[in-house]
Amino acid sequence: MTQFDTIIRSGTVATASDIFSCDIGIRDGRIAALGHDLGTADEVIDATDRLVLPGGIDSHVHISQPSGPDVVMADDFESATRSAAFGGNTTILPFCLQEKGQSLRQALKDYHALAEGNCHIDTSFHLIISDPTEHVLGQELPGLVADGYTSFKVFMTYEGLALADREILEVMSVARETSALVMVHAENYDAIRFLTDRLELAGKTSPRYHATSRPIVVEREATHRAISLAELIDVSVMIVHVSNRESMEEIRRAQAKGLKIFGETCPQYLMLTEKDLDGLNMEGAKYVCSPPPRDEASQAACWEGIQTGVFSVFSSDHCPFRYNDPRGKLTPKGKTSFRWVPNGIPGVATRMPILFSEGVVKGRIDLNRFVALTSTNHAKTYGLYPRKGTIAVGSDADIAIWDPKKKVKLTHVLLKDASDYTPYEGLNVTGWPELTMVRGRCIVTDGRLVGGKGFGKFIRRQAYRQESSGREL
Repeated sequence: MTQFDTIIRSGTVATASDIFSCDIGIRDGRIAALGHDLGTADEVIDATDRLVLPGGIDSHVHISQPSGPDVVMADDFESATRSAAFGGNTTILPFCLQEKGQSLRQALKDYHALAEGNCHIDTSFHLIISDPTEHVLGQELPGLVADGYTSFKVFMTYEGLALADREILEVMSVARETSALVMVHAENYDAIRFLTDRLELAGKTSPRYHATSRPIVVEREATHRAISLAELIDVSVMIVHVSNRESMEEIRRAQAKGLKIFGETCPQYLMLTEKDLDGLNMEGAKYVCSPPPRDEASQAACWEGIQTGVFSVFSSDHCPFRYNDPRGKLTPKGKTSFRWVPNGIPGVATRMPILFSEGVVKGRIDLNRFVALTSTNHAKTYGLYPRKGTIAVGSDADIAIWDPKKKVKLTHVLLKDASDYTPYEGLNVTGWPELTMVRGRCIVTDGRLVGGKGFGKFIRRQAYRQESSGREL
């Protein structure tokens, strides 16, 4: 009888804290041993000259999400989890959106039905709170946190999603009472509407003006306000998809004060600028996302936030729409303004290769920080650790084997999503995940999908541990 189902031999193993050479013995979907000369296995994978890393966890993706009249998100659970696996990810956390008038329980029931039997890798859900009624706040949210839905997102912008400050405070209060974590999309809705109306009156309606309608100040103001509200309630929050220095500095100051404020940034804020929105005809719509890409100084500031720990997680904010589709980036007939272009870009498969190439290979960050930013910190922040996010005895055998020297030119065909473009077309990267393993089963190897859909499981998460100041409300 063999001792293990699988042994990964002769690789260089990296975690968020260590780098070492050893073999990994896998049994029943979990890591059973770390060492040398581990004995026999049904399958042996040679990882010589390869990096053996915890599988990526992307804690900010949008899949099969209602996106408004006449708009359809490109990816469903099958295509999104497939693409994620090709990018070295083993777990993703999409958002279950509560629409106005809908109960959270019903929203979750419907969302689980979309995911059931369709996932190649593991998933867990955040909740988007758009209608914080007394029933939602008093009964549904506390019950759902107890059931393992331990994070929820609030929006400070978007029609039908933006919450008033009082509503945000109510949601934050529930989070404090239940040890949940609040994620905040921080942009000032009224300021954006004001600027959008002015631009349209002036005939400035092409995609490039999307960035003009959402300048840095509207993100910085909302970031400051979200932090102030969190301080008032004494609750932990994650400010998501930060794009610039001013917002990053707001988070840094809060952290220096001892507030439990976390920050996230994304590849688009390292690689794109507002100039990308200035393409011919509607080409710039491919780069419309919120907050918008900024400038090279903002890119440098986001790298600084990564290097200094202001940003603890690096997520894709994968929000895919097809470009050549009137239900996607090409807006319906009669709706010619940037106002109607769906906000979001695809990126779940390119997140880690971009950070590895631009960060590790170019010396901006070390390998341990790469693992922390792409896997371990996500697991710790969102209640998945130590089951996920590390290579340790007892953890799930969620592993990505990387060729650190492989050179790849990014093209959409490599990424296996259901969009019809990538904003990073033609970008050269060094370092690529050759094998992605979820709970001991190979899902992708050598550029081929070898795992069938339906293997991915839904994971219920632990509550985030709030560290209260002790102040009574």
